Amino acid sequence: MEIVSLADLQKLDIRIGKVLHAERIADTNKLIRLEIDFGVETRQVITGMAEFFEPSHFIGKEIPVIVNLSPRNIQGIESQGMILAVEAAGRPVLLYPEQEVPPGSMVR
Repeated sequence: MEIVSLADLQKLDIRIGKVLHAERIADTNKLIRLEIDFGVETRQVITGMAEFFEPSHFIGKEIPVIVNLSPRNIQGIESQGMILAVEAAGRPVLLYPEQEVPPGSMVR
């Protein structure tokens, strides 16, 4: 495990977003396109969790997303963030706030 400084950690902008829409990306087995509300803007994020979850599983969920990563082009579609999840027994487990929070709330 690599040790990072507090300054490195503080570079990450992690916010809670509410998933408004989710759909499989055609001609792929792993990809789902999410539209996520962050309060002041809606972003598109691509996740590789389609082999574990149906798109409907994400809708309405509040999830933590790293929002200040450089956009990445995945299968010709721009992903504007990265979902944070835990891996347990080879499967992703989504993280949620303990109670409902406003979209765009910062994770500290």
